[in-house]
Amino acid sequence: MSKIKSICGFAAAAAFASVALAAPALAYDGTNCKEPGVCWEPKPGYPAKDKIVGSKYDPKHDPKEVNKQSESIKAMEERNRKRAENYAKTGKFQYDVKKIGAN
Repeated sequence: MSKIKSICGFAAAAAFASVALAAPALAYDGTNCKEPGVCWEPKPGYPAKDKIVGSKYDPKHDPKEVNKQSESIKAMEERNRKRAENYAKTGKFQYDVKKIGAN
């Protein structure tokens, strides 16, 4: 019984290896690359960079939405600064910034 399991396991491994080795042949060959690894091409009908503004492809990003992450990072850095100052003073780490001011 164990010989049958080992033969089946070997056959499955061999089949997987043959598929894994054949996969790179199916990959994009890079015939229209500007340089190695830069093979992106727009779909037909996609406008040039200078004509995107005002077209249906214009993302129309709201500045408030774009700045949300930078605002949250600034707030995080401020909390971490308060935690570090409190640790330097007391020698104990306090995660909750609200409790730091209460001491």
